[in-house]
Amino acid sequence: MQQRSLRVIISGGGTGGHIFPAIAIANALKKINPSSEFLFVGAQGRMEMEKVPAAGYKITGLAIAGIQRKMSLSNFLLPFKVINSVLKSRNIIREFRPDVAIGVGGYASGPLLFAATGMKVPALIQEQNSFAGITNKLLAKRVQKICVAYEGMEKYFPAEKIVMTGNPVRENMVDIAGKRDEAMKFFELDPSKKTILVIGGSLGARTINESIAGGLSEFAHHKIQLIWQTGKGFYQNARGLTLAHSADGIKAFDFIQRMDLAFAAADVVVSRAGARFRS
Repeated sequence: MQQRSLRVIISGGGTGGHIFPAIAIANALKKINPSSEFLFVGAQGRMEMEKVPAAGYKITGLAIAGIQRKMSLSNFLLPFKVINSVLKSRNIIREFRPDVAIGVGGYASGPLLFAATGMKVPALIQEQNSFAGITNKLLAKRVQKICVAYEGMEKYFPAEKIVMTGNPVRENMVDIAGKRDEAMKFFELDPSKKTILVIGGSLGARTINESIAGGLSEFAHHKIQLIWQTGKGFYQNARGLTLAHSADGIKAFDFIQRMDLAFAAADVVVSRAGARFRS
């Protein structure tokens, strides 16, 4: 019996911690029902507008942003951006006609899920963190289900809506067996040397970046290769520092698209978690 095509709208982003679980959800649903159709909704100018199309999915953007910690004119414009984004979300939903709406957190998730639930579209949110984000806490009363990765999330959400699913992970991220040779060629590394992968999250982590920058000569001295994802903010600095060590297999990247190959190449991984954990 042929499955009915499922129309799914997925919203959220801002960082890889939101974007890649969203892509993993779409990939898993597509594997279950290959005829499913997907539309992502993100925030204009944010990372998802680049990474989602690279994963093979359509995305449209909302002119939405978060509250700035310091006094800024953009904070005064925020209510107008929210209203405009909700209205645009309603038009997107009318045109796409989704069977379900999924929010993964981030700026765009709020207006889209608010509009979807107001239009009686079944909805759920996916919370990657042990400390719930503001957007998901606000949406919790409006959605039917809340997928979480940690115990004790009834502190933030109605207990009867919570489903323990864990965090979605892209299948190719764990399927790295037999990829080491391909990885070494991809990163132009010497397979006879040890390799360390350093990740500070998709946007980078200042403490990790500064620590690695201060010790590059040690990697070269001990003949240890380095794959270093810095994030865009630190990349130009890191690129300048690593040029002198390129022959030693010390390489910096603002973002690594083929993270499966980075894991396959690495003997050791130094990483900051993308999702927050607070006790």
